[in-house]
Amino acid sequence: MRILVTGGAGFIGSHFARSLLGGGYTGFEHCDVTVIDKLTYASDRANLPAVHPRLTFVRGDICDAQLLAELVPGHDAVVHFAAESHVDRSIDDPAPFFETNVMGSHLLLAACARSGVGRVVHVSTDEVYGSISEGSWNETCVLEPNSPYAASKAASDCVVRSYWRTYDVDVSITRCANNYGPYQHVEKVIPRFVTSLLTGQDITLHGDGSAVREWLHVDDHCRAIALVLAKGRAGEVYNIGGDVELTNRALAERILQLAGAGWERVRHVSDRKVQDQRYSLDYRKISEELGFEPRIRFSDGLSEVFDWYRENQAWWTPTATEARGAALTTSVRGVPVARGLSVPAR
Repeated sequence: MRILVTGGAGFIGSHFARSLLGGGYTGFEHCDVTVIDKLTYASDRANLPAVHPRLTFVRGDICDAQLLAELVPGHDAVVHFAAESHVDRSIDDPAPFFETNVMGSHLLLAACARSGVGRVVHVSTDEVYGSISEGSWNETCVLEPNSPYAASKAASDCVVRSYWRTYDVDVSITRCANNYGPYQHVEKVIPRFVTSLLTGQDITLHGDGSAVREWLHVDDHCRAIALVLAKGRAGEVYNIGGDVELTNRALAERILQLAGAGWERVRHVSDRKVQDQRYSLDYRKISEELGFEPRIRFSDGLSEVFDWYRENQAWWTPTATEARGAALTTSVRGVPVARGLSVPAR
């Protein structure tokens, strides 16, 4: 079996690709993996094995239709992670989000339809639902995205659904809670808090810190995606929740405790122009249909992540300053790289 992983050098995509190559998912233990990634500021070739006999790495853009026409044929399945994903950056400049997340998804699904790819999983987000004051979203809830990022992902979900209805592509959509884990870019809240404390800086907390997010370890998320890939139904949406809801203030308190620091290390900053107050997913569908349950306790996972960033400063230090400034992006024509070879990390 050959599986194409888009965005496979990013945080979540690389975890999924590494797990595939490590034989971590039932039914996919011996599959060949092709990763396509644009290698923007948020991804890194070093997140993947430098050399592996079942890995082919392609530096390329999913908005490159000619490249997709050459790359997609011959793959049995596609798992689509590639996306612009940071809310603050989408507020500053929405255009790349709509280009990559909407047009990129269209071009990828079109290539899958033409090539007869047997199975596709499109990885989305809980942010497409908007904000919920009480209760939890199920998969039938109306999409009410509030940021350009969330709107671009909601639009991509609609594009993907249209390829199932119109062109009979066997595709499922997953929508997950906030992820955390090793190899996450330092612009995201948990690594930003952790690396700020490790470098002697204060934590910056948006507004009063009352916004609530649901958390799931990346390993649990990717295990759920593998279940959807193996057994999910065509045209269906699967929420992937984590059962752990925390205010941003409570999250900061937990990370301060791990660092042995006090509240004096917290600095309040203006809230986002668009700040969803609460996210919460009802994931009974994937639990009942596919048997998914989170395995990693948040307290354990957060402690392990704190230790990982403390012990791997060489990985994140080059991007820490960059993450607090303007985005760096790379737009190059992708050229396939021979199986088992590596390319420069940066």
